[in-house]
Amino acid sequence: MSPRDLLLAFVVILVWGVNFVVIKIGLHGIPPMLLGALRFMLAAVPAVFFVKRPAIATRWLIAYGATISLGQFAFLFYAMAVGMPAGLASVVLQAQAFFTVGLSALFLHERFRAHNAAGLIVAACGLALIGEQGGDAMTLAGFCLTLCAALMWALGNIVTKKAGKADMLGLVVWGSLVPPLPFLAFSWFFEGPDRIHAAFTSIGASSVFAVLYLSFGATLVGYGLWARLMSRYPAAQVAPFSLLVPVLGLASAALLLDEVLTLPQITGAALVMAGLLINAFGARWRTKAA
Repeated sequence: MSPRDLLLAFVVILVWGVNFVVIKIGLHGIPPMLLGALRFMLAAVPAVFFVKRPAIATRWLIAYGATISLGQFAFLFYAMAVGMPAGLASVVLQAQAFFTVGLSALFLHERFRAHNAAGLIVAACGLALIGEQGGDAMTLAGFCLTLCAALMWALGNIVTKKAGKADMLGLVVWGSLVPPLPFLAFSWFFEGPDRIHAAFTSIGASSVFAVLYLSFGATLVGYGLWARLMSRYPAAQVAPFSLLVPVLGLASAALLLDEVLTLPQITGAALVMAGLLINAFGARWRTKAA
């Protein structure tokens, strides 16, 4: 990988790692469902007029938007609104890797290998430790909703595989047309017109920054650069960089939000990361050992 592209990879990881802190900041002034609506409205428009529609069937485009965009972030935003710390959210959300492996075996008939099982067991122990030792900083509802977000992300990964090869940036931009109306409906029903009106009339600079960051930074810039790297290099060379997202998520939450983890939570996060490493590199390690 060239030095320039290596730098771009770290830019993406930085943008996505800090993303969880920005969500927490945005939720201080905007209710979660309204925040989701604003994020994807700005991610879709005006980009949809400049980015070519991906060459996939409409049903897959809608399914992608309904899972990775609507489902994942409806659960994640609400989880963080009801007590999921930003740093731990970045770690627990990585359970999507194991949900993806299981769903791929179920729906795509891909083999579930020994290193996948080993990584799953290690990460599951870590998640159980995090869930059990939530303490005052994390609620059980927030933890469970984050796991639901991870499941929706995994379902979106299966949709992407079933849809076939597609331009990632186009898929993200056109898929962003799906969530705004459902998010607005959820906001009207769960949050009510009074909260929506109050959010707009008292919106502050930090809330505006959060919406712009989530729309253009985390969504368009992040996925745009990621798609560029995936098109230039083998997936096995690019994908491991995503393992740094929860590391930066924890670091940025500690630095910017003063989040402090207990020893059991740190241990649980370390086990999740170890499980991810086994899942990502287990086959390569077995081959070298053999």
